[in-house]
Amino acid sequence: MNVLTVLLQAQAGGDYSFLIMMVLIFAIMYFFMIRPQNKKQKEIANFRKNLEVGQAVITAGGIYGKIKELEDNAVVVEIASGVKIKVDRNSIYADAQAQIK
Repeated sequence: MNVLTVLLQAQAGGDYSFLIMMVLIFAIMYFFMIRPQNKKQKEIANFRKNLEVGQAVITAGGIYGKIKELEDNAVVVEIASGVKIKVDRNSIYADAQAQIK
């Protein structure tokens, strides 16, 4: 009877250690993968919200240009003298001046 009691207690303790291990793995994944990704997405969304006319930008396709007009969901970018293209606001990824420095 004593051996059975010891085995049951040992097994119950193992379940808690497994649960604790799973919680630790999830916490590590959250702090090293999920949280930084969410932070980066918020930074990009804030950058796109604060775009200004005359700002040098880079599009998703790697096109460098300056913003000439802002619309609700689109941006008119001048890529060369007299050459303007209209791109979706979500395809603007970076500030070109910050990339050059």
